[in-house]
Amino acid sequence: MLRSLCRTGGLILQQTQRTAPRLWVTPAQQRWASSLPMNTLVLFVPQQEAWVVERMGRFHRILEPGLNFLIPILDRIRYVQSLKEIVIDVPEQSAVSLDNVTLQIDGVLYLRILDPFKASYGVEEPEYAVTQLAQTTMRSELGKLTLDKVFRERECLNSNIVHSINQASDEWGIRCLRYEIKDIHVPPRVKESMQMQVEAERKKRATVLESEGTREAAINVAEGCKQAQILASEGQKAEQINKAAGEAQAILAKAEAKAKAIYVLSDALTQHNGNAAASLSVAEQYVSAFSNLAKESNTVLLPSNSGDISGMVSQAMTIYSTLAKASPKAPEEPVQSGNEVQTEPDEQRTQ
Repeated sequence: MLRSLCRTGGLILQQTQRTAPRLWVTPAQQRWASSLPMNTLVLFVPQQEAWVVERMGRFHRILEPGLNFLIPILDRIRYVQSLKEIVIDVPEQSAVSLDNVTLQIDGVLYLRILDPFKASYGVEEPEYAVTQLAQTTMRSELGKLTLDKVFRERECLNSNIVHSINQASDEWGIRCLRYEIKDIHVPPRVKESMQMQVEAERKKRATVLESEGTREAAINVAEGCKQAQILASEGQKAEQINKAAGEAQAILAKAEAKAKAIYVLSDALTQHNGNAAASLSVAEQYVSAFSNLAKESNTVLLPSNSGDISGMVSQAMTIYSTLAKASPKAPEEPVQSGNEVQTEPDEQRTQ
């Protein structure tokens, strides 16, 4: 019995030494997981690692970080899973967009193991499974978008890929945290057409901006002309108002001056020898008017006795006397002489 147990232990030890570590990470990622250790009865599990132990070929338990004890020969460490966040490069692949444009696209996948038991026994070669799932999901999501939306909605595309991967990887105990698209390569002709489209769009924007500038300039010029015309009309209005006010004041001043002159003249006529002074003034005006005849027009109407100055003066004085008698008598005006005020009778004024 003891001999058979020793043989069995030796065979298990040889098989353990010959068997390569069954890690689901790539060789470049083996720094996150240790190689399969031997059962030495006393084991120390590193932090952020989970060791899956089988007893007699059947799952027994998962060793937690720290000190652990195992039964030699009966217990064997079957899987070593890293609980850290793992990065997987998704190889470049071709995909067809909704508008039938072939794209070459690759990405990076960030994931973490949440359940070491499911990650060990739920799927064979988890790395290959997750990579294939990411590629198929990427092709499926790219087929739903046009080329322009692929560049504009990369965040939405990444979130959709992560959601689709998580729906399938829940049974594997793996959680996809992020998916990032690294590079998107388009065919050369499509790239040239995109550059032409960008140039045309920039020219369009430049033309629109130029036209808007021209329109704003025309609006500003028209607004300036409008304001200038309004100000000019207001200036003309103020000028006409001031001119009319000046003319009115001038007319009033002339009327007042004429009234004062008439009043002074009437007072002068009431004085002694006033009629003789009036006759002299009428004679002077007659001579002045007679001397200006035929200067402005060739047609002249002359009285029959144009040379009789005394007759014309006596006729003018007769008309004046008649008008003076027909007009109502004016109220008596005080005559100031020094500090005394005298009132002359009406009989002396009419003489």
